[in-house]
Amino acid sequence: MTAVPTRDPATGRRGIDPELRRLAIVVLLGSIMTILDTTIVNVAVTTLGKDFDASLSSIQWVMTGYTLALSMAIPLTGWSVRRFGARTMWLTSLVLFISGSLLCGLAWSVPALIAFRILQGVGGGMLMPIGQTVLARAAGPDRMGRAMTIVSVPAMLAPVLGPLLGGVILDSVSWRWLFFINLPFCALALTAALRMMPRDAERDPGAPLDLLGMLLLCPGLAALVYGLARTGAGAGLSDPRFLTAFGAGAVLVAAFAAHALRKGAGALIDVRLLRDRSFAAATGGLFVYCVPVFGLTVLLPLFSQVVRGESPMAAGWLISPLGLGAMLTMTVAGRVTDRYGARWIAVGGVALVLAGTLALTRIDPSTGRLVLMAVMLVIGLGHGAVSPVLMAAAYQGIPRESVPAATTGAGVLVRVGSSFGTAILTIVLQIMIRGHVPGATGNLREAAAHRTARTPVQLTSAFTGTFWWAAVLLAVTLVPVLLVPRRRG
Repeated sequence: MTAVPTRDPATGRRGIDPELRRLAIVVLLGSIMTILDTTIVNVAVTTLGKDFDASLSSIQWVMTGYTLALSMAIPLTGWSVRRFGARTMWLTSLVLFISGSLLCGLAWSVPALIAFRILQGVGGGMLMPIGQTVLARAAGPDRMGRAMTIVSVPAMLAPVLGPLLGGVILDSVSWRWLFFINLPFCALALTAALRMMPRDAERDPGAPLDLLGMLLLCPGLAALVYGLARTGAGAGLSDPRFLTAFGAGAVLVAAFAAHALRKGAGALIDVRLLRDRSFAAATGGLFVYCVPVFGLTVLLPLFSQVVRGESPMAAGWLISPLGLGAMLTMTVAGRVTDRYGARWIAVGGVALVLAGTLALTRIDPSTGRLVLMAVMLVIGLGHGAVSPVLMAAAYQGIPRESVPAATTGAGVLVRVGSSFGTAILTIVLQIMIRGHVPGATGNLREAAAHRTARTPVQLTSAFTGTFWWAAVLLAVTLVPVLLVPRRRG
């Protein structure tokens, strides 16, 4: 017998009933390790290079391969949920991720590790959007803010806990435990899903796959992300591989958009959802917002290591307050969003993030760690009131049958936006270094290695100039956020 959701006597709105709470536990258990795996390996580049006697360019594919697989898997989520059901695809994705994790830990060469990371990424890429679909369907419009708060927890923790957990593992045991640690968590998630996730009642065995759309969008997104990863790794805008990949990706994605408009609801992603004001404004705001925020999570650790000469672990601790701040505000933000709507909560969150970013434009080489951590706490407090709130707003007014397509579309925009953020602000930083450090080409290692007494000040000026660009982008974010409707009835 299904529990009847309790209602708030003051508002008449439903509370979080046991069934939704159980679903939330399943989603959290299944998605937290897949999100952490986007960052946990980042601190192991040097270790993997030494162990496999491989170049940096080869080892970089251990991270890039996972990211590309995530990007290619997300567009398939909506169709696969319609065709096979959310529970079936959740279990399938978990098994793929567990298998990939085990094989990564057993990898005997760099090509094998890259191949197994791709398998891991295919499973991991579908888990988060499937989890969002399951919770969005169960929550309904009046509990959407709280549901999206729950599903946002892993994304909030990833940039903070990933590098820290990776550092602890590398200091204590073999790098292979970066992957083996997934096994007990995912086994628990698999058990919880088998016991608590309801059987598939909403599926269409005859749902056709948009094959042309898949052939256009999946490689198109992969090419875009690869090109952006090239710039994020230090390649310039004139790099031939960046130009080729980004150009091809842009053409393929544009061709998919034209195809999807003609195909309508049968497309891999129904782009007609963008006609809905709330969905268009919220996802547009999320896309623009991801650019500066994900860029900041890369820039501040770079400042810590390049300008101040601190260790990767110290750099990881420097941004840890971001996750703490987000956790403090996101639960309250979700509850308030369900009652009063998303617009002004999100505006307030963006304003806090903007205030913290403006504070970063005033730092110098001697700025204390406590000051920097306090700034990141402010940014985190704002962040917790933006991402889950805008995600909740995106679902307001979307028909139940369109939730998988909406989840897929939002997931693609967030993934590409985060990749844009890392790439764009890295390019800006390279340009700033050339302008502030005499004789520098924009290469961080070169600038740090050939330092004079003035180099830390010059490099800091390059970073603060880049933080100004991040602040401008955050100000632009306010435009689509202000277009989010106050509330759906």
